[in-house]
Amino acid sequence: MAFTIPPAELTFRATRARGPGGQHVNKTSTRVEVVWDVARTDSLTGTERARVLQRLAGRIDRRGRLRVACEEHRSQTRNRAEAVARLERIVRQALRVPRPRKKTRRPAAADARRIQDKRKRGDKKADRRPPRLDD
Repeated sequence: MAFTIPPAELTFRATRARGPGGQHVNKTSTRVEVVWDVARTDSLTGTERARVLQRLAGRIDRRGRLRVACEEHRSQTRNRAEAVARLERIVRQALRVPRPRKKTRRPAAADARRIQDKRKRGDKKADRRPPRLDD
C-alpha cells in the first residue's frame, strides 16, 4: 500500500537535540518534530481515519494529532526526511487490515497427549501420598 501524507498537512518544529555533540548540539536546532492532524485530514476515508485513531490511540493527543520526532542525524534536513518517513511507516502499519483468522480444530492426537500427561502427573502425585489403610 503506497500511502503518502500530503506535505501541506504536515507541521514541522525544530528544537535542540539532546545528548553528546559539543558546541554543534548546543547551538543548532537539528531535532525535528513533525505533527499530522489525523482527525482533520482529507487524505483518509472515514473508515481509515477510525482505524488509525483506534490503532494509534496511545500516540495521538486529545486534539487528534500524531507527533513523531527525529534527532538521529546532525542535519535538520535529514532528520526532517527521517521523521516524515517514520510517520508514514507508522500510519501505513496502522492502516493495514489484519487477515481474518481461520478457525481450526485441535488435532485428536494433541488431546490424547494432554489427557495422557495429566494422568501421568496425577499418578506421580498419588505415589507421593501415604498409603490408605482400608478396613
